[in-house]
Amino acid sequence: MTTWFDDALQQLAAHHLQRRRRQVAPLHAPAELAPHEEALRATTYLVDGQPRLSFGSNDYLGLSQHPALMAAAHAAIDRYGVGATASPLVCGHSPEHEALEADLARHVGLPRALYFYAGYAANVGAIPALVGKGDAVFSDALNHACIIDGVRLSRAEAHIVPHADLAALETALRASTARRKLVVTDAVFSMDGNVADVPALLALCERFDAMLMIDDAHGFGVLGPQGEGTLAHHGIAGAAGVAPAWQGRLDRLIYMATLGKSAGVAGAFVAGSDRIIEWVMQKARTYMFATAAPAHIAAALRAGVQVIQDEPGRRTHLAALRARLREGLAGCEAIRDGRWRLLPSDTAIQPLVIGSNEAALAVMAALDAQGIWVPAIRPPTVPDGTARLRISLSAAHTAEQVDRLCAALATRPA
Repeated sequence: MTTWFDDALQQLAAHHLQRRRRQVAPLHAPAELAPHEEALRATTYLVDGQPRLSFGSNDYLGLSQHPALMAAAHAAIDRYGVGATASPLVCGHSPEHEALEADLARHVGLPRALYFYAGYAANVGAIPALVGKGDAVFSDALNHACIIDGVRLSRAEAHIVPHADLAALETALRASTARRKLVVTDAVFSMDGNVADVPALLALCERFDAMLMIDDAHGFGVLGPQGEGTLAHHGIAGAAGVAPAWQGRLDRLIYMATLGKSAGVAGAFVAGSDRIIEWVMQKARTYMFATAAPAHIAAALRAGVQVIQDEPGRRTHLAALRARLREGLAGCEAIRDGRWRLLPSDTAIQPLVIGSNEAALAVMAALDAQGIWVPAIRPPTVPDGTARLRISLSAAHTAEQVDRLCAALATRPA
């Protein structure tokens, strides 16, 4: 029996699909840096003991090392200790959690928010709470694994719709006779960086009386005038509230975003109408039966939401870095001759498609030898034959660091 695992692991290795976990720590301690050097802690790491410039983190705004967030966490530890001790529905829901949910709802312009300890838990809990046997779910083919697993756990009839294909979605919705219908999609697709057409999706859901759930893990904090996310990016709702054209039309919308990326800490939230969020709180098993995140996590997140609102320069700088990267890579020989493809993306995610698993790992290793860490993403995370470097930019990066990456890729033999 146990030899099966040896054989299966050997097969993973043979196909260049075996993952390796690395030990990662900030290169600098806070006391070693002047206040204006804080960003260095969010871009330079010790990776397995070796210093590396990282383009692999989801810390898009560089908030994981922000002094305001760390100070808020320290103060909350002094007040609440380090553990929540129970489920939120028992005694794990503190005043910090309550205030965080109010802050998040206000920030994205929706009536109510519910905080989960992890983004994966939010999706695999909320989707089965919203639909079940006798219902239907319509899921984009490139949705994240936590959406896929949430759909499976719901036991609803699953319809996998070709990526961003509104016509196919319309056909599937029209043909469905399910009692309840849920369309679910990433808002920003994590491996491609493209943004879903949320207004068009909402319009389809209105026509066919369906609910729409969007996962804004990679849009929250980055998109929108105040970092409110993809809804604000599309002019639907944000810190100023719901746009007039959408007033009274968002009862069918469920908004989810993670807080371990742009917000710099951990967890996720689901937001929407009061009745839907109350139902998710009553029925999501990952909320009901899991110990809550500690109060100091919620306190740090409250500080993070405030920084997202108060420091728009981080988003401006991030946009400038994105333009600099794309301009710098335009002269890369492997891109010019079509061996590599830099996918179009207006987000912090800049995917460079290499092709085979072996080739992507080779480029990653060549960068690593130059002190630069960019993860190679392989199946099943992406389709076969599209292994890639997922270049993640952060507001903590400097223009010089981006130039260094471009130069390293330009000199890498394809």
